Amino acid sequence: MLNDLLNWRYATKKMDPTKTVPEEKVTAILDALRLAPTSSGTQPFEVMVVTNKDIRAKLSEAAFGQQQLVDGSHVLVFAAWDDYTDERIDMVRDETGNARGGVTDQVRDYYENLKGMLVGRDADMNFQHAAKQAYIALGVAMLAAAEQEVDATPMEGFDPAKFDEILGLREKGLKTCVILPLGYRDAENDWLVDAPKVRRDRDILFTRID
Repeated sequence: MLNDLLNWRYATKKMDPTKTVPEEKVTAILDALRLAPTSSGTQPFEVMVVTNKDIRAKLSEAAFGQQQLVDGSHVLVFAAWDDYTDERIDMVRDETGNARGGVTDQVRDYYENLKGMLVGRDADMNFQHAAKQAYIALGVAMLAAAEQEVDATPMEGFDPAKFDEILGLREKGLKTCVILPLGYRDAENDWLVDAPKVRRDRDILFTRID
């Protein structure tokens, strides 16, 4: 079943602008994304779910005219924390305590230790670490989209600074790291739709160390 989903999905190049992903399917994708694992459970990112056509058109321009942003019906913009701060890690600590019956000494010590490792470190290094966590969630979202028979195209080909400006992310301490348009493939006009999936041979990709 899992491999069937992975074989079905592909980076859709042409989406059908007449079709809209139902909100219940989008919700299922977002719920799966929310459950993705992250380092120390920090979830150091936010996801903008963009449906507004005018804003998606502006985002498309900032993504070098890639049409999936306008031909699809939703664009997920993954925006990572620009840095780790005491306040942000305290928020994660308190959320953990609320979910697990209180902030115990063990929980408090764990997050104080985490602050000692992350807070005050080079901000770009911390952003890159946070962005890696967003990419884990991206992978889960892509698989969830396939399970919902929704097409998705992961993209790094865009101007992050322009995305941040359009969506007002810098004011929130966020920086765009990756995006995921959602929609339905235009099977008649997408040159990639029936192309064989190309992956490296197992003997090349995997090395067993026994």
